[in-house]
Amino acid sequence: MKTATVADLRNNFRRVSAFIDNGESVNITKRGRVVARLVPAVETPKKLVKPDFMAQLKEVWGERIFSAAEVKAMRDAELEGEEG
Repeated sequence: MKTATVADLRNNFRRVSAFIDNGESVNITKRGRVVARLVPAVETPKKLVKPDFMAQLKEVWGERIFSAAEVKAMRDAELEGEEG
């Protein structure tokens, strides 16, 4: 558990807030005595959800396998659109 003074809270709130955002509790002291405790509103930190690119590709294209000629035609069409 982290500790911060009232002056730290007033002058360095970003630092104290970062501790709380990371799921840590912070004791606030005044003249050496603990006068308050700041705790995160949510106990567990949020997890990032990674996109499943393979599932997206399968949803769009299914099990289709493109030939080299089809890939070249698609790539040429993309490059043609960039020049315009």
